[in-house]
Amino acid sequence: MSTLTTLTMTEEAKPNIGVFTNPNHDLWVAEATPSLDDVKNGKDLAPGEVYIAVKSTGICGSDVHFWHHGCIGPTMVVRENHVLGHESAGVILAAHPSVKNLKVGDNVAIEPNVPCFECEPCLIGRYNGCENVAFLSTPPVPGLLRRYIKHPATWCHKIGGMSYEQGSLLEPLSVALAGMDRAGIKLGDPVLICGAGPIGLITLLCASAAGASPILITDIAESRLKFAKELVPRVRTYLIPRGKSPEDCAEEVVAGMDGNRPRVAMECTGVESSVNTAIYSTKFGGKVFIIGVGKNEMTIPFMRLSVMEIDLQYQYRYCNTWPKAIRLVQDGVINLDKLVTHRFNMSDAIKAFETAADPKTGAIKVQIKNDDSL
Repeated sequence: MSTLTTLTMTEEAKPNIGVFTNPNHDLWVAEATPSLDDVKNGKDLAPGEVYIAVKSTGICGSDVHFWHHGCIGPTMVVRENHVLGHESAGVILAAHPSVKNLKVGDNVAIEPNVPCFECEPCLIGRYNGCENVAFLSTPPVPGLLRRYIKHPATWCHKIGGMSYEQGSLLEPLSVALAGMDRAGIKLGDPVLICGAGPIGLITLLCASAAGASPILITDIAESRLKFAKELVPRVRTYLIPRGKSPEDCAEEVVAGMDGNRPRVAMECTGVESSVNTAIYSTKFGGKVFIIGVGKNEMTIPFMRLSVMEIDLQYQYRYCNTWPKAIRLVQDGVINLDKLVTHRFNMSDAIKAFETAADPKTGAIKVQIKNDDSL
């Protein structure tokens, strides 16, 4: 039996709803599990589990991709009605008696994965490679864009006085931190960042905090480069001209860095031409680190990588990053607040997704608020 909430969910508390898509690329808001009654009564909590009122959720590019395209790669495929969302924070409503690290009323950021802790990647501490992981919002595992969810306490991180919005931004920050760690960016490294979307911009904040210099960020949208400059004034920017070859773009990137070829290029788009621009830009013995999600196959300049001894490295999600992310935000080393450009209530979730998917809106990070959940 669980420990019931002392947050007094009122009789007027609203039923659980979620944001769904399906193989037909529909998008709608409908009733979701767990039920309001189950949450109120702390029912069906297994050992180690908690109920959470989700308060703030960011829309990720992958959410839009699942909606528009129905898949990411050959294995992550929307085959039925599917709840989106994996960037969330909220408050603990109920906890199983076995849970000792959390109590009712704690504010938490939700790490949206449940690894098995039995396979080799889990046992060596790289649980992002778990062979049996349940990653929320990756089909068929339902996501976090719901009023209430049930989740293992192990993957709920206390955020203290941090806002729910800040807590939800810890997920994309974790993506960037995982890239920073594995790319090995050091003080004084010339760094190229390809793509000024949310992950590129957060990577920019991290690279700047790490003392990379100079830093140049690229994009095809001038408005996003302007946003990047406002976020980190010392960053150099390069607007990628449509139709220009990666080789020519690379020459202009290097010129924009005062002739310094990047030691590390952080590729945050997954677009073939951008990946190749990064490869042609990078110095001998450097590294191109790919965070962006791209198509199943692409053509890259193999011999350029070979004769320049450039390491090509990839990233899949994150592991062991959340405590670090919390410290960096709480101590003011990384300020993510400016990234949120649009906010919507759950009832306006469709409008929120339309805004996130339309480049003309100027959206960077769109948040869906669940303030009516209690």
